[in-house]
Amino acid sequence: MVEHDAEIMKSADHIIDLGPRAGELGGEVVYQGDYSSLINNSTSLTGKYLNKMLNIPVPIFRRKKKKGKQIDLFNARKHNLKNLEVRIPLFMLVCITGVSGSGKSTLVHDCLYTGIRKAKGELKESPDGFDSIAGAEQISDVILVDQSPIGKTPRSNPATYTKAFDDIRKIFAGTRDAYSRGFGPGHFSFNLAAGRCETCQGNGSVTVEMQFLADVELTCEDCKGKRFKSSVLEVHYKSKNIAEVLDLTVREAIGFFAGNTGLIRKLRILDEIGLGYLRLGQSATSLSGGEAQRIKLATFISRAGAKNTLFIFDEPTTGLHFEDIRKLLSAFDRLIGAGNSLVVIEHNLDVIKTADWIIDLGPDGGEEGGRILFEGTPEDLINCPESFTAQALKTTLHVTS
Repeated sequence: MVEHDAEIMKSADHIIDLGPRAGELGGEVVYQGDYSSLINNSTSLTGKYLNKMLNIPVPIFRRKKKKGKQIDLFNARKHNLKNLEVRIPLFMLVCITGVSGSGKSTLVHDCLYTGIRKAKGELKESPDGFDSIAGAEQISDVILVDQSPIGKTPRSNPATYTKAFDDIRKIFAGTRDAYSRGFGPGHFSFNLAAGRCETCQGNGSVTVEMQFLADVELTCEDCKGKRFKSSVLEVHYKSKNIAEVLDLTVREAIGFFAGNTGLIRKLRILDEIGLGYLRLGQSATSLSGGEAQRIKLATFISRAGAKNTLFIFDEPTTGLHFEDIRKLLSAFDRLIGAGNSLVVIEHNLDVIKTADWIIDLGPDGGEEGGRILFEGTPEDLINCPESFTAQALKTTLHVTS
């Protein structure tokens, strides 16, 4: 089982911990053995979180609700929702909690998200499952950030998705060598005919169709997998050509492009949310759902003008280590600090305990769910006897019954 949950690890018979970090800094067996020895292992980042040497702290202060700054959803009744009237405070971190099947996704995806989009004229059809929505005019946009891929082809990668590649191409086009050859930014793109290898169309590989077997992907013989024309690869910036730059990790690129303010800002955000190990040109098809979601998050943070937007996240901690969650929460703070609002569907207690406001659904799943059990702060939630979330949260907030 591949797992990050502390309770699962505590119940395991044998644990294999990989690291010590991610990407180029990982790939080693840090520890093998039982749980009790892991928590005393000084080299394991996992062990340090399990023994509380490292932790995600409970906030000293929680953001307060602003009078009138909320979105109201009336008579939400889709699927198992029991005619709910829901108030979503803005400019805060709001967590939607509850057991699986309690109605969280129905409430957020099918009612809140589609309702706001309809109110803003982005949907032609009227969504069903609720009567009306009020307050959508208080936000400029609503964005659903899920774990869907950032691209379905090898052409999409962290550099292209975050627009960092635009800056890199301009830097190469500004070199003396590029100027003498008449090369512009388009020559340094593997998506355009001006610069890509025509044999593989900029993919770096070619597909050989087999009559009775599965197709085979082979490295392009002309460009040797580098994607670009040979003349483009002859242009260098600080001794590296464009293909070599795309092979840099985000963290390496920060040092390599020192002084290029706009580009560094985009790269540094990726590093700050725990993706410094990714290679700039790493194919989007090789990224996990959690990595894709964090790349989207970095893109929104890097937009200087992105504010007064409601961001919706659906279980963003899926597949994340404790350290990754700490960095994710820091990124959430930056979004809210810039004047945005966050609604997060979540089961992870470290995220729930840091929320400003919680809406807990339940008490159970299916027909036994769909009710609002609680609305308020984590400290008040633990006093809700019906809530399974409350029972789990008591330990995390260090409260005894």
